[in-house]
Amino acid sequence: MTADLLATARAWAADDPHAGDRAEIEALIEAGDLAELGRRFAGPLTFGTAGLRGPLRAGPAGMNAAVVTRAAAGLGRYLVDSGHAGGGVVIGFDARRRSDEFAHISAAVLAGAGFAVQVLPHALPTPVLSFAVRHLGCAAGIMVTASHNPPDDNGYKVYLGDGRQLVPPADAAIESAIAAVGPARDVPLADDWLTLGDDVATDYVAAVVDALEPSLVPGRGDLVVAYTAMHGVGAETTRAVFAAAGLAEPVSVPEQDAPDPTFRTVAFPNPEEPGAVDLLKALATRVDADVAIAEDPDADRCSVVCGGRQLTGDEVGALLADWLLRRGVTGTYGSSLVSGSLMHVIAAASGQPSEETPTGFKWIMRAGSPDAPLVFGYEEALGYSVAPTVARDKDGISAALAVALLAAELKAEGRTLLDRLDELAAEHGLFVTGQLSVRVEDLTLITDAMARLRTSPPSSLLGRPVAFTDLALDDPPVDAVRLLGDGVRVIVRPSGTEPKLKAYLETVVPVHDDAGLIAARGRGEEELDQLRAEMSAALGL
Repeated sequence: MTADLLATARAWAADDPHAGDRAEIEALIEAGDLAELGRRFAGPLTFGTAGLRGPLRAGPAGMNAAVVTRAAAGLGRYLVDSGHAGGGVVIGFDARRRSDEFAHISAAVLAGAGFAVQVLPHALPTPVLSFAVRHLGCAAGIMVTASHNPPDDNGYKVYLGDGRQLVPPADAAIESAIAAVGPARDVPLADDWLTLGDDVATDYVAAVVDALEPSLVPGRGDLVVAYTAMHGVGAETTRAVFAAAGLAEPVSVPEQDAPDPTFRTVAFPNPEEPGAVDLLKALATRVDADVAIAEDPDADRCSVVCGGRQLTGDEVGALLADWLLRRGVTGTYGSSLVSGSLMHVIAAASGQPSEETPTGFKWIMRAGSPDAPLVFGYEEALGYSVAPTVARDKDGISAALAVALLAAELKAEGRTLLDRLDELAAEHGLFVTGQLSVRVEDLTLITDAMARLRTSPPSSLLGRPVAFTDLALDDPPVDAVRLLGDGVRVIVRPSGTEPKLKAYLETVVPVHDDAGLIAARGRGEEELDQLRAEMSAALGL
């Protein structure tokens, strides 16, 4: 086994076109670091939901020049086989380490394969690339980003010509094409690709503003917004959108405004993580902001703080859906199956269809029909699409503008986002959502827990009967189960990116005139705690 590993590593190094990456593997061979070599050669990165994502390191199990070269070559082969030979490909990148390098490697590979390649001029948000695919009439788009992953990661996200993320079987076909690529050193390259100007980003800003019609909110210029780009690439584009919409410039967290691949002020560059928005909250207090908004590093997600409280993704999703419905926006309202139910209740009350999709925006963006196209989609993990005609993916920048416009409307009436949430609770009941997340070292524990739940699901939760549904039997199949009863819902699934088992919990508490919202909130938190305990027992973890 040792001899085989060393031989594999030497062969990879010999074929690696990047001197630095090659030296990295050669140093591990020289040092006899079999443990680290084992990690580097445990297997290739899987081409899945969002393309590739992994740690920056040499070897097939990392993001590096050779892996990116072969990925671009495989994508090119897939596009040729799909009838798009010679078509256009647009490439964007964020400000993470090596993002620009990987974008330019991809450009050279695809130009060498005969494609008309255009590269965005500098680090820009993922929504701009998503917009550019259809705006430029391309056959595909590539975004080099690891979104809100740790600083030492990078990734490679692929969109096809319809502007949406991949779904099966395209992902498996591209992965097979990548596997069939020969040594990275032998992949043909060309330098006849084009670096774009700022026109695409400018057109994206105009499209977002046009879609959200800020002129309908006459008092918008008085809104005070605190903002953080979380060391990512969203600040410049977000400021441009706010300016074009007639809003005051957001007051930015200075330490986090400029791109910084070390993400030095946060333990984890994800607005969902504890402590990630502490600087934003402090700034909001200092400037007496009406609302505070955090985007993740590639600006495809956003988090909202109001009155010192960070809203959940489900709360923001319900607020935005309600806002669009009150504006008269007709069509399908979609959300992932692990997201809360309130949005669907609000849509039904307004006479509009809604759909629940498998997890991920690749499915959310496929909700709707020709008669009722998707007009809004969201997932509880802070992803929102308020302008699907602009970008067919989650978009934290357009969502930030929508949140600001809603907050401005409410401010003009002496209300806040929290007030509107209270009104929705009084009208529809208090929808309380939360999670039970269990991290494991041994992945068989997750497999066993899911099998146990499928074999012996609880018949009741919170003392109420629940019906069991195995979503693996749906089309498309989802490795998840649903437990649904009167005012209680639980979805359990393995995490797609981490060694975790997640249970998404929801309880609906009536708001009575005599007891009010305070009592309802107290009961809701008690029921969430009880649900966590009951599901922990059911899962045996």
